[in-house]
Amino acid sequence: MQITSATQSDHAAVPCAVTMPPPLAAPRFELADARIGRITCYGDGPAAPSEQRPLLLIHSVNAAATAYEMKPLFEHYRHTRPVYALDLPGFGLSDRADRIYTPRLMTDAVLLAANEIRRRHDDTPIDAIALSLSCEFAARAGTESANLFRTLGLISPTGFDRRAEVAAKTGGDKDATRAMPWLRNIFTVPLWKHRFFSLLTSRASIRFFLRKTFGRKDIDEGLLEYDYITTHQPGAENAPYSFVSGYMFSVHALKLYQALAMPVWMVHGVRGDFVDYHGKHAVEGLPNWRIEVMQTGAMPHFEQLDKVVAGYDDFLARAVGE
Repeated sequence: MQITSATQSDHAAVPCAVTMPPPLAAPRFELADARIGRITCYGDGPAAPSEQRPLLLIHSVNAAATAYEMKPLFEHYRHTRPVYALDLPGFGLSDRADRIYTPRLMTDAVLLAANEIRRRHDDTPIDAIALSLSCEFAARAGTESANLFRTLGLISPTGFDRRAEVAAKTGGDKDATRAMPWLRNIFTVPLWKHRFFSLLTSRASIRFFLRKTFGRKDIDEGLLEYDYITTHQPGAENAPYSFVSGYMFSVHALKLYQALAMPVWMVHGVRGDFVDYHGKHAVEGLPNWRIEVMQTGAMPHFEQLDKVVAGYDDFLARAVGE
């Protein structure tokens, strides 16, 4: 796997939407692979050397996803430990090629970023926190590369609903997805491909979907504004159309979670449209899992950052003795 990089100063030489500011105000670098394309990563840490392991933050997948979704955690941990984030393929300042986006592609991007971070830090296993659907990608990466993650944090993970619980009881291809090719074909008809996405990503529409995510009218206004910016860049619709067509959802996500060997911390809220965790009993009894429930929506780190950080730090202290 060939890796290339670029510093922040020469980022303008990389083809991207130059009118879009980066989602995180931090030094950034580029990684590229023939299968994945180019992804943008962000990294920072305290001025003094830190003995703490690097932390990788992985944003969710939706129509407007970027590393901005992990900003509260990035801003908090940059003062105490090396912290990194990435824009997944199809989002943010990463390549937004017109192709089908799959769990394999996203998992490979996580592996690419995580292995580069390990290389920069004496090849030591790192900690990672993923959000929503990206928890499935992180879990797949963790099962495929046993020494990649020391611990794994999952915020509002997908793959624990009733449908996933039923799938976990059946056999089948471990790489199977919920893809609906007919739906993607409808979305990508050239006549209305861009127009439909523009309607889907008006400020009013974004506010509507964020209220469903937060489970309340009060949302993060900075997130809304950045969501609007990122969804009005060239190629912004390509990855979201794979998302809404089911291509990025793993049928057997619950089995991926059950196969994780490292300490796992999971937190989820109780408000909004993303509160179906009927299948979490499949991992509740596992000795390496710790699950917390907060009185929030699906982005608890935007609503109750102090509680999220306290819960995660306590998990680390118990899991690895930090």
